[in-house]
Amino acid sequence: MQTPASRAHDPEQPLWRPDAGRASAAHITAFTEFVNRRHGLRLADYDALWNWSIENLGEFWGAVWDSSDVIAGQRGSRVYVPAPEMPDARFFPDARLNFAQNLLRFDGEQAALVFWGEDKVRRTMSRRELREEVSRMQQWLRAQGVGLGDRVAAYLPNMPETVVTMLAATALGAVFTSASPDFGVQGLVDRFGQVAPKVLVACDGYFYGGKTVGVLDKLREALPRLPGVQAVLVVPYVARTQAAQPELAGLGAGAQTWEQALQPLQAGAIHYEQLPFDHPLYILYSSGTTGAPKCIVHRAGGVLLKHLCEHRLHADVHEGDRLFYFTTCGWMMWNWLVSGLTQGATLCLYDGSPFASDGRVLFDFADAADFTHFGTSAKFIEALGKTELRPALTHRLRSLRTLFSTGSPLVPEGFDVVYERIKRDVCLSSISGGTDLVACFTMGAPTLPVWRGEIQAAGLGMAVAVVDEDGKPLPDGHKGELVCTQPFPTMPLGFLVDGSLDKGREKFLDSYFRRMPGVWHHGDYIERTAHHGYIIYGRSDATLNPGGVRIGTAEIYRQVEKLPEIAESLVIGQNWPPGTYNDVRIVLFVKLRDGLVLDDATIDRIKGAIRANTTPRHVPARVVQVHDIPRTKSNKIVELAVRNVVHGDEVRNLTALANPEALDEYRGLRADLEAR
Repeated sequence: MQTPASRAHDPEQPLWRPDAGRASAAHITAFTEFVNRRHGLRLADYDALWNWSIENLGEFWGAVWDSSDVIAGQRGSRVYVPAPEMPDARFFPDARLNFAQNLLRFDGEQAALVFWGEDKVRRTMSRRELREEVSRMQQWLRAQGVGLGDRVAAYLPNMPETVVTMLAATALGAVFTSASPDFGVQGLVDRFGQVAPKVLVACDGYFYGGKTVGVLDKLREALPRLPGVQAVLVVPYVARTQAAQPELAGLGAGAQTWEQALQPLQAGAIHYEQLPFDHPLYILYSSGTTGAPKCIVHRAGGVLLKHLCEHRLHADVHEGDRLFYFTTCGWMMWNWLVSGLTQGATLCLYDGSPFASDGRVLFDFADAADFTHFGTSAKFIEALGKTELRPALTHRLRSLRTLFSTGSPLVPEGFDVVYERIKRDVCLSSISGGTDLVACFTMGAPTLPVWRGEIQAAGLGMAVAVVDEDGKPLPDGHKGELVCTQPFPTMPLGFLVDGSLDKGREKFLDSYFRRMPGVWHHGDYIERTAHHGYIIYGRSDATLNPGGVRIGTAEIYRQVEKLPEIAESLVIGQNWPPGTYNDVRIVLFVKLRDGLVLDDATIDRIKGAIRANTTPRHVPARVVQVHDIPRTKSNKIVELAVRNVVHGDEVRNLTALANPEALDEYRGLRADLEAR
């Protein structure tokens, strides 16, 4: 039996420990034996395997490839080719493969996708049906002229058609990119406008919290600002529930519904382009802290190999498992989730509010689909702890063996909620990584114990280190910057600027490699514990993270400063409740035009503009009037300095500020901000 949690937990004991049967059946156990046989080693535990993996990158990633039976036209003998500059290192430079082929390796009548859209939609798609739909979608894409390197964009919920679109596009060698339909017009244009998609697949609307939200009006407004789009395909998500057809007027002469385009096509063999390891696969978007969101281009082989490592060795996903993650298509966890198809898992997809059906919907889904893996955010776990819900008493959760948490740090009390309210016999895998690598730096491990408040381990092959501001290693128990000192397969190809990776090279290097030369600097505050686990203390840059959703300040500025009343503004994330790392709330400081006073009507206009053009998550919890905005001598506003003042922390390098006296007003606001 696994070790149960209790209210009177002994801090000297883990909350959970795997029994011998589970540990011996884990993929990572078989992988360790594989490595020991191949290399004549005697690696006996996780620490030994991790140390070997970062000291022998070529041998490690070669073992991941071979033990996972990657489908490829060729592998090549070269696995890891170092370079003078870390981002120029290459993995499997001679390989030829196709990402989608590896995800569609399983066939038959077993469920590939199970989808719930709140209480409105229930659908299941078998492996055979998925392959047939991908075949039809691929034929349609080819008829639109989609080929190698073309961009296919999805403005869709987390639903089967999104998975089909991605697989059909990437099988052809096209590049897939997505955004969730709750993004407003500006948020959509800020993303897709930079990547010039040839095809745009969108929904007619979606359901959230029992309400129906239309999308097509936003799409009509956005399309004139996306001149590269040659074809629009509409998934009638809402219309299907009403036995109706969506209104396609204003979407272009060739706009069609999903059924109109695909039903006439006969499913056949899927064509898989055999492509280099570094062929572009996905474009994901940064949060937009210093401008328009950065377009991060990820390589197909890198994503495949890193996700194989994470799903097999860390998440311990087996064929027939039911894998769920609560995510939108605007978050990298969607890309992570769909890679579970490589293991023969059934993907459980959900769209809507996680608190629908009186907060029970995700646990109802877990019982109905028999989840083995349940992924959510730290914010959801925290919110559950503030309710009367106790899924351990109201739901079976009989197959659930792993619970993932990410998006923001999971505080120790969140661990208590999981073990006291959800399930005692479960491996709680708090994980941390980012859109930047579409993967994780620190992860769970099915053969390790779970300690309260700690991420279990650094990921295999990930040379994670904790350093001070000068890049010097810190001992266990000290907070510092998270860096990775060795290359890894999901280092991005770079940033796309004006359609070119070359033009984005300097911005890419500035983002990760110039702050601490020779290593990847990630921008998280982190501590390594005595158990060789990790605690994340949030972002060390200016990115906001309310409810575990990364939000860039620039996206808020672009909306606020359009308003005539606003002269300037500054936004921060305030730790909330004060003095904790449980969550952050957005606080917006505004300098108004001369003679104006901030009133309720102005606050409503500010919040309305942000909500209409970004997402509801961008809307600030507090809007506060100030007389001046602190800035550097080069005229850049200093969010981090204000954030430090609000939290009572030291403000460093005041000599760089053109108006350091402006910070005094923010010090005077601290008590009010902590009180309400």
